Amino acid sequence: MDPEHTDYSDCPELPAGVDPARWRCEVSAAAPELTMGGVKQLKLAPITMTHAEGPLADGTMAQVWGAMHTAPTAVPGGLTGTGAGDRSPLLGMTVEPRYGGRSDFYTGQISLGFRLAGPLLPEGCGIAADAPVDFRLKRSGKSVWLSQNPPLIKFAAYADEFAVPAAKDCGPLSGLLNRRLGLPSASGNLMTYDAEYTFKTYDQLPTR
Repeated sequence: MDPEHTDYSDCPELPAGVDPARWRCEVSAAAPELTMGGVKQLKLAPITMTHAEGPLADGTMAQVWGAMHTAPTAVPGGLTGTGAGDRSPLLGMTVEPRYGGRSDFYTGQISLGFRLAGPLLPEGCGIAADAPVDFRLKRSGKSVWLSQNPPLIKFAAYADEFAVPAAKDCGPLSGLLNRRLGLPSASGNLMTYDAEYTFKTYDQLPTR
């Protein structure tokens, strides 16, 4: 990511009574790779997340969620998991992570659901849409400062202790879809999360 041209428009409003100079808005860009069920080492589209963190008036550290942006990723083999699924647009399928409503950037927790889409799949088809999966990311090593001014920090993390439920609301193809995806999957799932992030304190941000 380019810290000189980072978009801070998703920075959330701060809690009442806090010092803007002690709160910072962080923007991260990640290149995740996902193994779940029968889908192995799928390189997801880049994910950008924005949140704020800092001390409340009583000194307690707090966080405020901002936003998440990503795009659909084509699943190799499409609905069939074969070459026919790649060759036929009708059998194509994409997966797109969706923010699940829970995050803790101090501990590395983020909850996600997954939207499944394709010509033969109905709107609303997805994985863990109503009960998002909690990913508890663990660092693979130390963070590396790539730049001090503006700040740019690189880190690598992974989550390997999560279960993935069956896809739901996918119409008459639900059974076939879950067999093709190997879902539900109680173990053997993995997400690697190589990311960079930058930040500004709120007194450095443009006035809205």
